[in-house]
Amino acid sequence: MTAEPNKPCQIKRDYQQLINLYPATADTDAHYLSKLSIYQHRVFEAHSQQKLLVLGQIGLGNGLELLSWWRTQANPSQRLLLKVFEPNPINAYELKSLWDQSLTLVKETPFEPNLESKQASVLECKSELSQLAQTLLNAEPTAIIGCQRLIFDDGRTTIDLHFGDIQTQLSSFSHSPMHPVQHWLILPHLLQALHHQSHWQMAKLSDDSATIATIGLSESSELSETTVNRFQACGFTVSDINELGIHQPVTLINHQPDAVLLHERQVLRQQDAKAYAFNPMAAILSSATQSSIAIIGGGLASAHLALSLAERGQGAQVFCKDAELGQGASGNRQGAIYPLLTPENDELSRFFQQAFLFSRRRVQALTSATAVNQTPISHDFCGVLQTAHDERSQLRLDKIIQGQPWPSEIAYAVDAQQANAIAKINLDKPGFFYPLGGWVCPFEYADAAIQKAMQLADVSVSLNTDILAIERQADGWVLLTEKERFGPFAQLVLANGAELTQFDASNKLQISPFRGQVSHVPAQFQLSQLATVLCANGYLTPSHQGLHCLGASYVKEPEHLDFCPQEQQENLMKMHESYPNQSWLADIDMSGNNARVGVRMVTRDHFPMMGCAPDVPKILKDYAQHQLTKESRHYWQTTPAPVHQGLYILGGLGSRGLSSGPLAAECLAAQLCGEPIPLDKETLCKLNPNRMWLRKLLKGKAL
Repeated sequence: MTAEPNKPCQIKRDYQQLINLYPATADTDAHYLSKLSIYQHRVFEAHSQQKLLVLGQIGLGNGLELLSWWRTQANPSQRLLLKVFEPNPINAYELKSLWDQSLTLVKETPFEPNLESKQASVLECKSELSQLAQTLLNAEPTAIIGCQRLIFDDGRTTIDLHFGDIQTQLSSFSHSPMHPVQHWLILPHLLQALHHQSHWQMAKLSDDSATIATIGLSESSELSETTVNRFQACGFTVSDINELGIHQPVTLINHQPDAVLLHERQVLRQQDAKAYAFNPMAAILSSATQSSIAIIGGGLASAHLALSLAERGQGAQVFCKDAELGQGASGNRQGAIYPLLTPENDELSRFFQQAFLFSRRRVQALTSATAVNQTPISHDFCGVLQTAHDERSQLRLDKIIQGQPWPSEIAYAVDAQQANAIAKINLDKPGFFYPLGGWVCPFEYADAAIQKAMQLADVSVSLNTDILAIERQADGWVLLTEKERFGPFAQLVLANGAELTQFDASNKLQISPFRGQVSHVPAQFQLSQLATVLCANGYLTPSHQGLHCLGASYVKEPEHLDFCPQEQQENLMKMHESYPNQSWLADIDMSGNNARVGVRMVTRDHFPMMGCAPDVPKILKDYAQHQLTKESRHYWQTTPAPVHQGLYILGGLGSRGLSSGPLAAECLAAQLCGEPIPLDKETLCKLNPNRMWLRKLLKGKAL
């Protein structure tokens, strides 16, 4: 059913180069780990009552600090979100080289006394760190710019890896009032590299009582007075972990800056809020409103939203009009999963890389050996091979290939001979190979997510429940069928795919339905040897349960969803156009007229829709008073755009919902629960359902 992930990525830099990029943060012996563990234990003890503890770390170093945070976390009722900012992107294989080397340096000497009740030996510590390291490596972090969210232990541990310029990364994310960063650990090789503006951005993201700890390279080294003064000027207290003693009071990590510095932090947060006021965020659910959220829809988006909420302990009620989940666009037997890249590597490209990797990890987590009673997910991360089918598409593909130095774990160019070897059938043309991609069964993926959500929280699914209308009342949203009434719900999410625009509150969304007919063809002869997903003018999957998926048609605003013989032949012709004169094409047997038809909702800019449902009549009413002037642009920039209170949109996943849906759902769940979101502010604006109107209004253009 599944295959081991393809791992063609080789370490591009030798170990010495990596050491130069990621110098050891301290002597990696038992004494250093003991000091580090003392500090980390005290941080956890000081915040033992918090349900979510958010910590920041500047620098990845050799990885031991990250692993030690993870190891030290002991409270089963507390979740940890660790945000690591590292300027030099690094992939899993490079990390493995660093960690293998670092962990072998740990000496077999005991920890300081009284650190832990059971006096764990260094060998035990090394073993635990090695196990955690392997767990993280299995998640395949890659060397891309931006934030990669890695979720472990059913949401108990979340690691955000922010790769790229630290100042850019820090400034790109908003302060989370309910769950700010409580403490920062700064690794010494980046201590002097942080700019003054970076210090203030750290302050912006932090709790008002947050502190900074750093690590001297040895016990004899001390923090410079200049460094301490720079951080104190932003309201932080700074300490060196090497100077911590066993009996030093825990109050070391709690303090309150003076009022002037707190005001400066607040000004920064207000500037952020003003600059992005047009992009309203979700109203935060309180811990007292368990099971007060409803989700309409039975596909991939709704299932993964329920899962992301459940990992936060938040219940939900899912309403599906069909007898089973995944009967709409999520009902295909196989769907390709790989990132959408652009030559410029713009927000769209970066979002899809993050989203694809997040979704891939979800599949792995839901199908891991440790997943108990989980619904199986048919999938194969066999890679995706993209080739051109005409001169225009070749020019486009060449621009993508040559536009960026893509990490090899994301994609790399192959010649015709290499393409033939990967596909195991003759293609005789070059292409672009996505080694971590492949195919997934969407409806099994959705069902597995729902089943997992139901294990973690109070999540229920109402099948055969066709919601025909929604009404906003004083105490929340009410859902109506022909005979029943559900609610009220404090929050309501529309994640109902092709029916996304069926309600009065959502019928103006700028999104279009596209019919897609996927052909099912028997696996036989040469065709059955296909070993990767082919994407050209259409796509072709390796066989699953004796059938290949070939598709798909793309018909805007279809009149019906019946089987179409013409589209069946068009799917076949796409393969002939893409790979002319190949003998295996004769093995594609369409005579059985076996196919499936679905509708995907598509946006013009290819981003999904995620966020507050826009109140379009109110937008148009305000537009009548604020249009086509300099003042109107300022108005729309600084005024929260009208929305339907408590109503949210999650849809428009288009043809790449397998890649984009789970991360979009995770971000909406984070918004609803008031947690840090793993997407930067600019990308969140691109996902907002109101973006088509606001894009024009912010430029002073007519609607």
